[in-house]
Amino acid sequence: MAESTPAAVQMRGIAKRFGAVQANRAVDLTVRAGTVHGIVGENGAGKSTLMSILYGLYQADAGQIWIHGAPARIAGSAEAIALGIGMVHQHFMLVDPLSALDNVMLGAEPDWRLSRARARVRVELQRLMADTGLTVRLDLSVEALPVGERQRLEILKALYRGARILILDEPTAVLTPHETGQLFATLRRLRERGTTVLLISHKLKEIMALCDQVTVMRAGAVVLDCAVADTSLDALALAMVGRRVQLGRHAEQVEAAPGAVLLAAEQLGWADPLGVPRLREVSLALRAGEIVGIAGVSGNGQSELLQVLAGMLAPQAGRLTVGASAFTARRWLDPARARQLGIAHVPEDRHLHGLVLPFAAWESATLGQHRLARFCSAAGWMKPQAMRADTAAMMADYDVRPRHPALRSSKFSGGNQQKLVLAREALTGPSVLLVGQPTRGVDIGAIEFIHGRIRAMRAAGGAVLLVSSELDEILALSDRVLVMDSGRIAGELPIAQASEAALGRLMAGAAASALAG
Repeated sequence: MAESTPAAVQMRGIAKRFGAVQANRAVDLTVRAGTVHGIVGENGAGKSTLMSILYGLYQADAGQIWIHGAPARIAGSAEAIALGIGMVHQHFMLVDPLSALDNVMLGAEPDWRLSRARARVRVELQRLMADTGLTVRLDLSVEALPVGERQRLEILKALYRGARILILDEPTAVLTPHETGQLFATLRRLRERGTTVLLISHKLKEIMALCDQVTVMRAGAVVLDCAVADTSLDALALAMVGRRVQLGRHAEQVEAAPGAVLLAAEQLGWADPLGVPRLREVSLALRAGEIVGIAGVSGNGQSELLQVLAGMLAPQAGRLTVGASAFTARRWLDPARARQLGIAHVPEDRHLHGLVLPFAAWESATLGQHRLARFCSAAGWMKPQAMRADTAAMMADYDVRPRHPALRSSKFSGGNQQKLVLAREALTGPSVLLVGQPTRGVDIGAIEFIHGRIRAMRAAGGAVLLVSSELDEILALSDRVLVMDSGRIAGELPIAQASEAALGRLMAGAAASALAG
């Protein structure tokens, strides 16, 4: 992008400290108008803090901001919106029971009569949808919308309020590949209309594919700022982490030699409260010393399968065998029993099922493990000192930053939250690990670390069931891959025969026998 293009955003000398943590260190950032500008860095590098300052959620301790060449003091989100700045958060800010239309109108009603207000907002939204391609079913409640449509609604909400500068925080973290493609088409269309987009992302391939300019942050400071055309994936990864990062399947990776069956599921069936079948006659076996990947477009039963095997859902049909213990649909295991049997579970949504965000890190790090003898006396009294000490050791072992067991769980970045959950689940040396979306919203350095720990569990003789929407991750870690479609196992491929193309064909309904042939 030419230097003559005017700046939509200029930030100079931005500094922000949270207690002992220096989140931003004299950050300079220039974003040209009508461009897509990537902001990348490890978890905790200061990206989201910087963007929260731009949106008025935080106040900088030092520094200045200019918007379209004019100095700006952004004391809150209302001031940001008035300046034409909108932000779409990684965790959507929507009211689930309300309709999509009412969510857009909430707090920005153009008329005191709701019927008239709705009519006016509907006309404006229909115009915006026609201009941008952001299609949303306005009369459905948010809770009835799929994730991709909720995100389009968030963008529409920002545009309705007059956003000319749009901040997107990890926008593809919960999207399917198809939804990601739709989002990118929308962002390109917005760029053509003159909208400026700041894209916070950990996915470097997406930065290279979409952005005009990229800024890399590390430890709160800018370490690289350049045109995307002048850099590469390897250069960005090196700038982010400060060392070379190895992802993908290692050439020296030892071929799996699966041992005894540690967990076997037969003919699992589960229907949701509306009677819609989510699991249909699902059977699988997990053996010692192997990683089994589950691929498939989101919403095809992978989430329900993990929850059934972890004891969070009881199926209406099927049988489960774990070692010498057997369970039927009439008498299913619960999460406590699963843990006793050596089943650990890293859930897909760490905020909903993995952590209690208001808890201190040491409390979240011992959830479910609190009845261990070292954490609990025979009389049932908790041992907080032992819990804090073990959490400190886990943080050191799993490189959780900052290393403060008393810090509230919500204050850690997504990657550090994920490492904390993984450390907790690995604490007792489980024989079976059920892991969903292990690197969702996680930076490239943490991805390498988490992949290494999953491989270590396999090498120690454990069985791992891996659910991921990232085919690169499935191919990098798995010894064999199952594909789910419409609640069924659509096929199975050994890793030697698995490729993105082959898995994609299975996900589209091709027969595994045809692929193998």
